Amino acid sequence: MVNTTAASMASGGMLPLASLNHISVVCRSVEESLHFYMNVLGFVPIRRPGSFNFNGAWLFNYGIGIHLLQSEDPKSFHEKTEINPKDNHISFQCESMVAVERRLKELGISYIQRCVEEGGIYVDQIFFHDPDGFMIEICNCDNLPVVPLADHTFTVATCKRAATAAVQAPPLQATVTAAAAQCVSSVSKTMQLVSGEEASHISCM
Repeated sequence: MVNTTAASMASGGMLPLASLNHISVVCRSVEESLHFYMNVLGFVPIRRPGSFNFNGAWLFNYGIGIHLLQSEDPKSFHEKTEINPKDNHISFQCESMVAVERRLKELGISYIQRCVEEGGIYVDQIFFHDPDGFMIEICNCDNLPVVPLADHTFTVATCKRAATAAVQAPPLQATVTAAAAQCVSSVSKTMQLVSGEEASHISCM
């Protein structure tokens, strides 16, 4: 993960952001989506503010949150059958594309595969839908170095949210604590020169 906060504040331009906190997904059925994000993608349910007066659920893993929101009109959802890689989606880095494909077959989840080549580097992609047709990508995209298009410099971002979760998690949320603890700063084994400086990255896997 890279962070351009310092450069943004210096220029007085972009917002002083730190990291991605969560994504929200509107669902036909929170219960069905909860089952999918827990048992297929490995997210862990966490406490949600009790002041909310609408149905939903919060989950956390891999350094980000998933917030499920119950649709006020579930019948308005249209069934998606075509898996289009150019559709809106969230992407997850994985350790084994073979294991992912095997598990999707076991679960009977339809998917398509793509392969991207850039400068002799290959990236494998698997695309499939959640229960409401929102697309999920699994890839080994870390194979590609992060190369800025302009003369920008990057500063390393820290996974503050995950670190906080590790400190505040109650004993019964040991899985969340373990996931948060995995969010550590690591220097890439293949250091890439970015604007004349060596760039390190944050691994949140």
